[in-house]
Amino acid sequence: PHLTAFMAYKAGMTHIVRDLDRAGSKMHKKEVCEPVTIVDCPEMVVVGIVGYKPTARGLRAVSTLWAQKLSDSMLRRYYKSWYAAKKKAFTKYTSKFEENKEARETMYSRIEKNATVLRVLAHTQPNKLKLGSKKAYVAEIQINGGSMADKLKFAQGLLEQQVTVGQVFKESERCDVIAVSKGHGMEGVTHRWGVSRLPRKSHRGLRKVACIGAWHPSRVAYTVARAGQNGFHHRTELNKKIYKMGEAAAKCEKGNATTSMDITEKHITPLGGFPHYGVVNNEYVMLKGSVPGPVKRVLTLRRPLAPQTSRAAQEQVNLKFIDTSSKQGHGHFQTQAERAKFMGTRKKDIQN
Repeated sequence: PHLTAFMAYKAGMTHIVRDLDRAGSKMHKKEVCEPVTIVDCPEMVVVGIVGYKPTARGLRAVSTLWAQKLSDSMLRRYYKSWYAAKKKAFTKYTSKFEENKEARETMYSRIEKNATVLRVLAHTQPNKLKLGSKKAYVAEIQINGGSMADKLKFAQGLLEQQVTVGQVFKESERCDVIAVSKGHGMEGVTHRWGVSRLPRKSHRGLRKVACIGAWHPSRVAYTVARAGQNGFHHRTELNKKIYKMGEAAAKCEKGNATTSMDITEKHITPLGGFPHYGVVNNEYVMLKGSVPGPVKRVLTLRRPLAPQTSRAAQEQVNLKFIDTSSKQGHGHFQTQAERAKFMGTRKKDIQN
């Protein structure tokens, strides 16, 4: 049995250099420079198990079981204002946890007997990031593989445990990214749909659609470009290649952005930090290309739905160089030491 998804936070983008290993391509065995997204992946905590059975109206929950210990960041999800709340969520459940052991065993047997789909309830740990948010994101994550008894045993072993991204994904695999795209609010047709502007002398504005349809049928078709909400939409991008699974900065002695070709000891965080995000201290995943949403937004990384059999999907990625220069345009220095060496002793370095 295995988990099928992981929640993480978008930190920012950089670029890498690698040798393409794709026989038949014109770039085979040549260096390519590619954009990558860095996704901050603090461990998730599993706090519940839920089983589903199929009905004529779709899946229906058989039983839901919760862990005994639930963190404050998870409980905050149940309140609009934690400060003003009575903080009563799950207090009765946890106080009678030992008394209700038999009831829980009955629920487990019901799930094993009746359910066909098993999911765990897991939440993120915002206290491991500096987001300004203390409220955890909670999601159901499906367990696939093996019999229901195997899945249930696997899920029980995960309860109250931390799950790392390395337990779900491996390097050079592909994953799907599910996120809410960057919001732009109410937008006109020119930006929202890319229609042409009208001639300069047009009456009553020119960033418009001139004719929104014929007299009859006396309705506006859904295919006509109109103004409205742009962005902040739920989007799924398929088959993103995982270029690197980076260790946490504290656990990595030589730096988690060092490669076999570039032995400079450096961490993935660029000089000056990722713009509008800061420092990546946890484990991270490097994905090829871009992903939906602004930085700090939570992403769901899901195992791909279809088997990845293409040559590009099965290619083993070997990075030669990861760029860690400032993303604010302050030179191409890869480390603070390199910058200090080039700049020499500056006035502010001299101790009074």
